[in-house]
Amino acid sequence: MTDTRTQAAQVQVQDRTSAGGPAVDPVEAVPRWWRLGALGLQHVLAFYAGAVVMPLLVAQGMGLTAADTAALINTALVACGAATLLQAVGLPGIGIRLPVVQGMSTAAVPSLVSVGVVAGGGKAGLPTVFGAVIAAGAVLFLVAPVFGRLIRFFPPLVTGTIVIIVGVTLMGVAARQVGGGDSSAPDFGTPAHLGLAGATLAVIVVLSRFAKGFLASVAVLVGLAAGTALAATVGRTDFSGIGKADWVGMQAPLHYGAPRFDVMAVLAIVLVLVIIAVESIGQFFAVGDIAGREVGERDITRALRADGLATVLAGLINSFPTTVYSQNVGLLRLTRVTSRWIVAAAGVLMLVLGLMPKVGAVVAAMPADVLGGATIVLFSTIAVVGVQILVKADLSDARNTVLVAASLGIGFLPTAYPQFAEHMPTRQLQVLFESGIMLGTLSAVLLNLFFHHLGRTSARPAHTAASPSGTSEKAI
Repeated sequence: MTDTRTQAAQVQVQDRTSAGGPAVDPVEAVPRWWRLGALGLQHVLAFYAGAVVMPLLVAQGMGLTAADTAALINTALVACGAATLLQAVGLPGIGIRLPVVQGMSTAAVPSLVSVGVVAGGGKAGLPTVFGAVIAAGAVLFLVAPVFGRLIRFFPPLVTGTIVIIVGVTLMGVAARQVGGGDSSAPDFGTPAHLGLAGATLAVIVVLSRFAKGFLASVAVLVGLAAGTALAATVGRTDFSGIGKADWVGMQAPLHYGAPRFDVMAVLAIVLVLVIIAVESIGQFFAVGDIAGREVGERDITRALRADGLATVLAGLINSFPTTVYSQNVGLLRLTRVTSRWIVAAAGVLMLVLGLMPKVGAVVAAMPADVLGGATIVLFSTIAVVGVQILVKADLSDARNTVLVAASLGIGFLPTAYPQFAEHMPTRQLQVLFESGIMLGTLSAVLLNLFFHHLGRTSARPAHTAASPSGTSEKAI
């Protein structure tokens, strides 16, 4: 029977060889327009809920009105679309040119809220927030080559561990969505929510098992549509927001006034972007591994330049920093369709959603439990990608085992008990301990430095991995 990878490859090969031409790199394949649209929409649906949650959290934390909150959600989608296009299509020297989907970074929420509240809260604090975002994005753009030269500190041992931590951490998010999205609600986790999530998951699993070709590659999209239709039939959807939304609309750039550049505010957001950049490097390697492309120093530099430029643009249009979206990395692995032009199509759809609030309201009507039925697969798939990367390292070396075990354990702490962050003495440490992904990533990087880079003149050899010929080769 044709496996999923072969089916996905056939989808791309059919498009690129239909005119009799030679086969091309799957990353560069351009499917027919209807496949391009459907596969792009699948990426948008996988990313949408997380993208709108971030500006919603910032707006709630700063005490903004409902109208301002809705406007921030629209501009967030525009910012994500522009950032995705920068990564997938790119400019000279900017963009990794791989199927990378960019979304709003929730890791920045605490610092953004803190900056906004200190600056006066509500609308009064937004010029300072956007000024800090613009300045921090410019700093990331300028220092991107420094991160590129750090690539040797991210061997499969580290990147595999980071990607596993991302997947394990996000499983908690998927579980919350399966339960209905709001863990404080009286009906959270009831059979009704579990049933809708289970039905969505069942459709995805059945299509993954029996469907072939294009239908297999859009299993997640079909599952989400089927789950939403089922939810509508049992009266568990709310489409009231569609009628209230405008057809076209978006705030003008710098709508809240000229940006204010407060030194402490800028430093706070720069620190967050540095942490996010370290986390993103692992995600870039994961995408490269899935797409069969080796990611090197220049690729990391271009990718982080795109992140920096996208963050500057986001600040100018009244939005926030973006980052690689993990659920879309999982979707790439699940479908094995790795054309960057499909992701570029998703970026265009994000722009349309941001400029057409009514269309976005249709997507927003998708119930959380239905989305959870899909993300439980997507997020768990990320951990599988991490395992595939990790097997390239030598886990027979006790030091490597300790590195992986300690990093996984440390990264799981905030997921199990978020209260750890509440007792940290500074806001920066609170931000760190609020994210298991950040904490686990830094642990893996620092432990790799400790075990394999400090004091390398010692007699003890560096960790190695057995090659097929029986000789040994370095795993880092």
